[in-house]
Amino acid sequence: MADPARARKLADRIKVIIAKRLDRGLRDPRLGFVTITDVQVTGDLQHATVFYTVYGTDQERADTAAALQAATGMLRTEVGKNITARLTPTLEFQLDAIPENAAHIEDLLRQAREHDTEVAGLASGASYAGDEDPYVKPRDIDDEE
Repeated sequence: MADPARARKLADRIKVIIAKRLDRGLRDPRLGFVTITDVQVTGDLQHATVFYTVYGTDQERADTAAALQAATGMLRTEVGKNITARLTPTLEFQLDAIPENAAHIEDLLRQAREHDTEVAGLASGASYAGDEDPYVKPRDIDDEE
């Protein structure tokens, strides 16, 4: 197993190499607006998982996934030329679900804010069911007894 710091450095280097290559462009017209978000390398530096996001519709995401799958060999060759590892890791492209998760979290936060304002509105007009202070107070003992 390689040092985790070395694996992280290799992952960062792979991310830069692939991003630069995609920025120069591929000849595949199916490739959409791609952003490489992260790369994770296994401990033995044999396999790299490349996470990416695509701006667009589901059809554009599917087309981009097919284009990246078709270009995997070329991108692996590009990575092999630009790293100093003995073996070039295999590449696997995986769609990153960060935008969908962020939208879902924003929706949940919006629902929570609406519920909080509804509860605050109900609480402003509410009155106590009994005394304002429901705790039993100690009796005052008269000194005259």
